[in-house]
Formats: sequence, C-alpha cells, structure tokens
Amino acid sequence: MTYNNLKNPFVVVKNIPEALFCDRNAETDFLIKQIENGRNTVMVSPRRMGKAGLIQHLFRQQKLVDNYETFFIDLYAVTSLQEMSYLLGKTVFERLKSQKEKRLDSFFQIIKSLRAGFKIDSLTGEPKFELGIGAVENPVTTLEEVFAYLESAGNPCVLALDEFQQVAEFREKRVEALLRGLIQQCSKTSFIFSGSKQHTISQMFQSKAKPFYQSAQLMDLRPLELEVYTDFVTRLFSEYGKSIEKDVVEQVYENYDGVTWYMQMMMNELFSMTEDGGNCSKEDIEKARHNITEVQEGGYKSQLNNLSDKQKRVLQTISKEGVVDSVTSGNFVRRHALESASSVQSAIKGLIDKEIISHTDGHYRINDYFFSEWLRENY
Repeated sequence: MTYNNLKNPFVVVKNIPEALFCDRNAETDFLIKQIENGRNTVMVSPRRMGKAGLIQHLFRQQKLVDNYETFFIDLYAVTSLQEMSYLLGKTVFERLKSQKEKRLDSFFQIIKSLRAGFKIDSLTGEPKFELGIGAVENPVTTLEEVFAYLESAGNPCVLALDEFQQVAEFREKRVEALLRGLIQQCSKTSFIFSGSKQHTISQMFQSKAKPFYQSAQLMDLRPLELEVYTDFVTRLFSEYGKSIEKDVVEQVYENYDGVTWYMQMMMNELFSMTEDGGNCSKEDIEKARHNITEVQEGGYKSQLNNLSDKQKRVLQTISKEGVVDSVTSGNFVRRHALESASSVQSAIKGLIDKEIISHTDGHYRINDYFFSEWLRENY
C-alpha cells in the first residue's frame, strides 16, 4: 500500500497527508472545543515537536472545513510589524483568490491599504499579489483592515500564528499591546498562538505585566505516547511490505526524547534502508543516524565557523554530556578544563541568542539532536 504515491510514509515536512499523521486525537479535540466555545489557545512546546503539523491537521478536520475559514501564518523569520502586516494580508488573499469573486471584492473594499498590490493576470484572468513588503506604508492600518475583514467574513475565522514569541522581538515598540487591542475587538475570530521559546511564550501569556496575560488557554504539547508511536511505525512498515522490531522504535524514541521530527527523520531513513520484505533491527540505528548527520556535515561545520573559540568549547562540552544542569559550577568548569565560570556564562548567552542551545526547566541542551550527535562523534 502507498499513500499519494509516496514511496516513504514517514513524512518530515509540515504538510503531512492525513493518512500519515500520527494520533494527536486528544489535542485536536481540545483545539476544536476551544474554537467552538470562542476561546483562544496558546500552544507551547520545544521546536520540532509538531505544532505546525498539528495545526494543519486541525484545519483539515471536517468541522472546521465546513464551518470556518482557516489561516496559518509562520512568524519565525518575521522581524517587524510591517512584515507581519504584509504576510497576513498576502495569506488571506491567497486563501480567498480561488473562491467566489464577491469574496475578493469584499476583501478589496475593506483592505484598502493593500488594494494597489492586487492585479488581474492578463493571460489567465486570475488575481495575483504584486505588492512588496516596502509598500506597506502604515502597518497598523493594514492590520486593522485585515482584522476587520476577518470579522466580516461569512463564516467565523481561525487564525493560527506560529512562533508568536517573535512579536516580542519586533523593531517597533509596544507591538504586544497593539495586537492585544486588535484581538480584543474580535468576536467572530478565534486565535491559536504557538511558540517554541517556551520561557518567552509562557511569560507573554502568564505574566501580569504583559498585555496578553490570561488571554488564552494554555496547551502544553507533549511527546506522543511511546505505545501510540510504536503502533504507528510498525503499521506503516507492514503496509509497505516491510517490518521493524519494536525495540528499534523504543530506542529511537529514547534517543530523541520523543521529539516528533527527529523520530520521523530517523524512521524515514531506517525505512529507506530496509529492503522490500526486509526487517529493520537495532543494528540499523547507528547507520541511519550516521547517514543523516553526514548529509548535514557541511551545515554543521558552517555553524561552528561562526562561533568564537569559547563558544565552540562550551558547545562541544554540552554535546558530550547531552543535558547539563549547571554550566557555571566549579566542578563543571574544572572537569572540562574550561577557562572560567564567567567566560562559560558569556559563551552560553551567545549560544542561546543564536538559538543553538536552549535553557528549559533548569537544563541546558543543544536544540538540534543530530548536530549534538555529530559534535559528540567528531570532537
């Protein structure tokens, strides 16, 4: 059996075919309940746990397809309110252009600040977006217009803002207060905020000093249950005429702390290594891991070249230990022959700012599991 002609069922991109999506039934039901009851949700988890995939899965549910307009915005690389306004306007336009013409007419009437950017292709007759980011002269006005359009749409809307913690880093001041004010005016639109910088996103919604304080229901996205993921993996191997030993799945789950993308990437490679009719065993795990990190080696070396010597030393040390509780303790500094506690602290700050390591629940670790394994193997 194959799905959509896919030769490998372990998909590692955001848009996962529905038949190849693993579980998350309870989480999906929870999100639908929030939407139906007019409550906003903030979803928190480490990167690559599957937040974006879950949202896309949610938006494919028949209840939402039939009764809501859904929009997904990824803010990970966005650095300003101007960019956000542009991206939101463009996303709404792209979602509507295949629908009835009167919907676009309504869009143009409300979102006047972007009207000049929408053209009709002379060859196809299709509407297209030709506006650059720089043409958004007043991002606040554009945002107000987009939110007004969402409120005027025939069906209620759901807007998912992925990596929402980025707004705290925007060049403009008081962006959180501005957005909170606009969102408070919405009565027909539900919002899903998701973020991977767990401390930052939690602070935004749980600190009394922040505009978004207690404005959304907190949802902590945790790893899939081991048993559920094991059944999922063994079933797909079987449906494609292959087999995998359960202890392989258990070992991969343990190695990557149940973080979805890394497990999927390993299963993708293990599946590709297993011949038709063949069996995947624990002996294949190390080879699969090596294959993955070997392909990424150029990128890993480039990352190292952009670090100071002190940062490299600290990073290599963390890779050897996997998870570190206290990076500035005398014992840690002496054990790894590091320069001093203050120099380690400075290096740690730089590595966190570059998002190479994270500090969560009192633990320091390298964000990219494969990068960490490559460092441990080569240094």
